[in-house]
Amino acid sequence: MRKTIARRLSESKFTAPHFYLSITVDMDNAISSRKAINEKLGHKISFNDIIVKASAMSLREHPTVNSSWRGDVIRRNEHVNVGVAVAVEEGLLVPVVRYTDTKTLSEISKEVKAFAQGAKEKKLQPSDWEGSTFTISNLGMFGIDEFTAIINTPDACILAVGGIQQVPVVKEGQIVQVIL
Repeated sequence: MRKTIARRLSESKFTAPHFYLSITVDMDNAISSRKAINEKLGHKISFNDIIVKASAMSLREHPTVNSSWRGDVIRRNEHVNVGVAVAVEEGLLVPVVRYTDTKTLSEISKEVKAFAQGAKEKKLQPSDWEGSTFTISNLGMFGIDEFTAIINTPDACILAVGGIQQVPVVKEGQIVQVIL
């Protein structure tokens, strides 16, 4: 599996156009929203679930981003299928939450958890990791602040997510603590 991952990442790096952007996001509202949601539900929503849902909504709103690179042709995808990178002992799998933009946060959460469990138990099938139109790789839970991800071809984009951290910032002329 590691050889396949290395080959695919190398191919992606040299065949798909890459450029990188970075943004810092104030997570205060996401934290309070997650807390309120988790108090109402019978299961826990993760920050990654929130990122998957927000990304799917953004992809629906900005269809150019929800595209695939096919050699010298860019294909706009009709459906939003978000791949969620999952670390396994042998390397990395990217199971796909299909029609992500049509699913509730709770549905996304349950599906991502089932994929993660299936990946750890080696029960996923190739059809589970085929057909993504956008990928999310989140290393925040490992203490990584930021990183540069390599596009999961044929997707045109990947979102690299780092950890949430409390930092001082200036808001309205005052130094305050915010969670980014």
